[in-house]
Amino acid sequence: MNDENKDAPVAVVTGGSRGIGRAIAVALAKQGWNICFSYMSNENAAAETSAQVKAAGGRVLAVQADIANRADIKRLFEASTQAFGRLDALVNNAGVVGEPRSILDADDAHLTAVFRTNVLGSFFCTSEAARLMSTQKGGHGGTIVNMSSAAARHGGMPNEAHYAASKGAMDSFSVALAKELAPHGIRVNAVRPGLINTEIHEAHGGQELINRIGPTVPIGRAGTAAEVAEVVAFLCGPLSSYMLGTLVDVSGGR
Repeated sequence: MNDENKDAPVAVVTGGSRGIGRAIAVALAKQGWNICFSYMSNENAAAETSAQVKAAGGRVLAVQADIANRADIKRLFEASTQAFGRLDALVNNAGVVGEPRSILDADDAHLTAVFRTNVLGSFFCTSEAARLMSTQKGGHGGTIVNMSSAAARHGGMPNEAHYAASKGAMDSFSVALAKELAPHGIRVNAVRPGLINTEIHEAHGGQELINRIGPTVPIGRAGTAAEVAEVVAFLCGPLSSYMLGTLVDVSGGR
């Protein structure tokens, strides 16, 4: 990795190989950021994200890591620090919906799979990032943006109480964390996307679902990953300097 743009701000984006995560990585790169992103297993998708970040002008590092695994999380941040030497923002984007399932049929494995990635993974990523960014520990401060969901307030799709509950936890986490980390020079906010046209809806019919529900959204359509990404990039940057503990809906009014 060359030294071009070595002084640019650095963001770690979890789950950056596809969908909203990829859009966030590219949006930040266009604004002058260097990017380290994690991906679960799809090397081809990770390579495409890397190519798009480079085309947008950013340096990029892709790291295979399971955000449900704390050892992988530590390895992710170690790799980012070795490559870039600094950290200015963390975007806790990685998340899973889990198999649609009635609460009558929920079991330990089903709930654990969702909460380990969506909630515990974000906790542990934040712990690693906060140590690096904390002004009280020699860092220069930074920003954290958590990916919640409009499902946290309206309950989400049928048989997804597990997913909605995990995103409700992210709302509470974001508000509490903002107060805890503000004295460390770290701003924390969250974004709550609504119906966004990404692969996450495949479990409920994919494009057919988007086509059916999109017109019922007050704005008249589903959103795009790029529209969510622009809000995340805004929250990572200096123009949002007085925003703290804010839950920003990007939901078209739904």
